[in-house]
Amino acid sequence: MEAMARILAARLMPNECFVCGQGAGSALVCGACREGLPRLATVCPVCAIPSGEDLICGSCQRAAPAFDATAAALPYVFPVDRLVQALKYGRRLALTRFLSGLLEPLAPPQGAAVVVPMPLHPGRLRERGFNQAAEIARPLARAWGLQLETGAVERIRDTAPQASLPWLERRRNMRGAFRCHGSFEGRTVVVVDDVMTTGATLDELARTLKSHGAARVVNRVVARTPSPV
Repeated sequence: MEAMARILAARLMPNECFVCGQGAGSALVCGACREGLPRLATVCPVCAIPSGEDLICGSCQRAAPAFDATAAALPYVFPVDRLVQALKYGRRLALTRFLSGLLEPLAPPQGAAVVVPMPLHPGRLRERGFNQAAEIARPLARAWGLQLETGAVERIRDTAPQASLPWLERRRNMRGAFRCHGSFEGRTVVVVDDVMTTGATLDELARTLKSHGAARVVNRVVARTPSPV
């Protein structure tokens, strides 16, 4: 019935591809544009920065982050940046299922794992009306068959936007930004976020999670910036 409904919807109310504007049927991005999305090649397995080889990058060797691994679906370049920004700032919530689908193949190991979306400060949440990371994480956790925890961690400091700060200031900006409720003792925590730039926010969240017992923290992000900025 669901398949028939999708076929009927595609015929009666065809979508225009969000990227090229051509007919996309019931999809938000046509097949050609989806296949043509830029891809990440070889990356650092810890921070997912493009490195030219599947080895831990120099930055992670010099100062290992609190998280253990990162996998990103795509590089944060056109048109990926346009898709993410349309969700985050344009409130195109229909894009969450598409972006979540890009992360599905990056499933973490099965076991004592829990999915935690990157939390927003309550002030930002009221302003935006939704947490884009949580919206992406919901269908993702279902697809992976993992527990989703949306209230286990909160952001208690409304920090300055990371994009507005020099690289060295971003770590200091995030100190003490998160608070955990309860224990993650012995569990793998899968943190879901939309974009990773320097990784300072994910690093601070992982530090907080490990201080509450997490055995491993692995990141799953839709897009990774080509290089730290």
